[in-house]
Amino acid sequence: MNILVVGAGATGGFFGARLARAGQDVTFLVRPARAAALRERGLRITGLGEDEVITPRLATAAELSTPYDVVLLSVKSTALTRSIEDFAPAVGPQTVIVPLLNGMAHLRELNERFGPEPVLGGVAKVVTTLNSDGDIVRLAPPASLAVGEQDGRPSPRVDKLAAMLVDAGIDATATAHIVPAMWSKWVFISTLAALTCLMRGTVGEVAAVPGGPAFVSGLLAEGAAVADAAGFPVRQHELAALEATLTTAGSPLTASLYRDVLAGRPTEAEHVFGDLVARARDLSVDTPLLDLAALHLRVHEHRTATAGSR
Repeated sequence: MNILVVGAGATGGFFGARLARAGQDVTFLVRPARAAALRERGLRITGLGEDEVITPRLATAAELSTPYDVVLLSVKSTALTRSIEDFAPAVGPQTVIVPLLNGMAHLRELNERFGPEPVLGGVAKVVTTLNSDGDIVRLAPPASLAVGEQDGRPSPRVDKLAAMLVDAGIDATATAHIVPAMWSKWVFISTLAALTCLMRGTVGEVAAVPGGPAFVSGLLAEGAAVADAAGFPVRQHELAALEATLTTAGSPLTASLYRDVLAGRPTEAEHVFGDLVARARDLSVDTPLLDLAALHLRVHEHRTATAGSR
């Protein structure tokens, strides 16, 4: 398979590097500035005792002209619309698009642009970030991918894709339940992001103070109620595991959205929270804590937009 990884950031860069290191035919679609940095330093992964560098094959949007077998889409939701236009020339009749974004709104945009047939569902679980040099830093051990057809049907192409990922040393699974898995991750990400952004601290710092664990429970219950009303309930044992993760004493875990807030960058607020609370309204689900998080982040977005226009 020839694989186009759209974005060489903390998630796409990590999994793309794994595939390239395993000998797969991988090209990273990047902006010119990122291409220059990668040509100078290589694509580097550090953290957790890991220190590796690969020399990636790179392309910019102007250089795409032929279809790829797989498009691994891993960009911030704020860059989604532009990225779709950038990689559109790489999508042919047999191309499979695997989006690894949080939330659900990106499926609608991809389906509208390409039709639902080439678009799979995908869930990435990896705790990485980019440092000031543009290197990928692993912050915690989990690193897995799940892929599946949007309608849950059995799929040889999904099985083939998952097998390729496993052969590259990636913890990957093919699942008939990818949309429920995406909802489950959305509940987790929205809870983690709301928790760390509103409380301005790590999971461990919130868990250490009176009221912290109860606040986690309240956020998680709201997200789970939306998923349930949408027809994709998160199972009780999954909720228990999520709550345990989000109340772990001493945990340094934070959301990437929170790290963007601290750095004064635009965030995925609308993709993660705006869409979720809008669905809650449509489903008549009360979400006062998630509404507060959405408002808080919209103020941040307004501030950063205003500062950028000066």
